[in-house]
Amino acid sequence: MKHKWAGRFSENIKDFGGYSIGKTLSLLKDPEIISLAGGLPSPRMFLSGDFQSVSRKILAENAEKIMQYSAIPGEGSLIGAIREFLKRDAIDVRDENILVTTSGQHGLDLLGRLFLNPGDTVLVDRPTFAGAIVAFKMQRPRFQGNDIESDGSDINGFRQKMDTLKKEGHPPKFIYVVPDFQNPSGITMSLEKRKQLLDLSYEYDVPVVEDSPYKDFRYFGETIPSIYALDQQREGNHVIGLYTFSKLFCPGIRVGFNIGPQAVIEKMTNIKEGNILNTPKYNQDMCTAFLTEMDLEAHITKCRHYYREKLDLFLNTLNIHFPEETGVSWTKPAGGLFLWVTVPEHIDTQILLSDAIKFKVAFVPGAVFYGENPKKNHMRINFSYASKEQLVEAVKRLSECIKKYL
Repeated sequence: MKHKWAGRFSENIKDFGGYSIGKTLSLLKDPEIISLAGGLPSPRMFLSGDFQSVSRKILAENAEKIMQYSAIPGEGSLIGAIREFLKRDAIDVRDENILVTTSGQHGLDLLGRLFLNPGDTVLVDRPTFAGAIVAFKMQRPRFQGNDIESDGSDINGFRQKMDTLKKEGHPPKFIYVVPDFQNPSGITMSLEKRKQLLDLSYEYDVPVVEDSPYKDFRYFGETIPSIYALDQQREGNHVIGLYTFSKLFCPGIRVGFNIGPQAVIEKMTNIKEGNILNTPKYNQDMCTAFLTEMDLEAHITKCRHYYREKLDLFLNTLNIHFPEETGVSWTKPAGGLFLWVTVPEHIDTQILLSDAIKFKVAFVPGAVFYGENPKKNHMRINFSYASKEQLVEAVKRLSECIKKYL
C-alpha cells in the first residue's frame, strides 16, 4: 500500500510551490542558451587569487576551530568588521544589533518567521523581489502593493492602503522595500521618498524592512543615504536592514547579516537556534578577510567600472533593436544588476519565454515579482553575468523572437 503523504503536510506548506525562478533556471541546460535570467555576478569579479591565499592561511592557522561549531549570532571578528563596513554608510550599530545569516535569503526567512501569522498583511512594491515573496509566503500572509514609480515606492498609495487596513483593524506587519537599484526593476528610491516612507512608518507605527544587496553598485549619480541611516539620524527605531555578501564578494560563500533593534535581533537569533544553529565559521572568516585584508574599495571600484560598461552596452543595443514603434520599453537604472522590460500588453512573457528558449535566449517572466494580481507583460533582465558579446547577441535573439508577436 502506498502512503498518501500530501494529507500530512502542514497548512503553511501543503500549497507552497517553492521558488519559481530556481525552477526556471534549471530548464536552461543547453549551453547555447544565453541566459539573462539569473541574478548572477560575473565570475570575472571574483577575487579568486585573494580567496585562495586567505583560505590557505586561515586553514593553516585555525583549522580545528574552523571545522567546529561556532557562535550562533556570528563570529565576533566578522561582527566587528561589519560594524566598520556599515560606518561607510553612516550606520552606527552595536554587536547586539547584528545577526550573521547564511545568505540574504536566510535573513528574509527569519524575518517572515518572526513577524508573520497566516492572514497578516505585508506592504510591497509592484514589482518586488521574488525571493522575498517566496520567503514570506511560507507564513501565508496577504500581500498588498502599489505599482512602483520612476523614483521609487508609491508613498501616497501606501498611505491609502494603511488607512484602509487600520480601519479594518489589521494594520500591516511591515513595509518591505529594496530602495537601491531594486530587483527586479533597477529603480532607485529618491531621498525625498525615503524620508516620506519614514514619516509614514512613524505615523502608523509600522516598521520598514530595507533590503540592501546592491547599494555599492552605483554607476551614475550620487549615493543616497540608506533608510536605516536616515532613521538613526532621527533617533528612530523603525527600520530593519537586510544585507548579503553574495553580490559584492561571491554568492557561493552564502553569508549575509541582518541589523535592527536589539529585541528584533534577539528573537531572530532564537529562530536561528532552532533553524540552522550556526553559519559556517570558514565562510564567516572568509568574509572577515574580504572586509579587512583584501582591498575592498579597489574591488568595489573595479566592479562599478566593469558593470557600468556592460550596462551602457546593453542599453545602447536595446535602443538599436527595439525602436519606439515596437512598443517595447525598459528602465534605465543608475546601478545594480537588473533592468525591467515592458512589452505590449497582449504579450504574456511566460509564453514568450518558451519561444525565447527556442531562439537560445532566456529571461525571467515578470509575473513572479508580484505578491498579488500579477502583470504579465514584463520581464526581468540581468546584464551582469553574460559577456559583452553575449549581451549583444542576446538582444538580437530576443528582438527576433518578439517580432513574431508584433
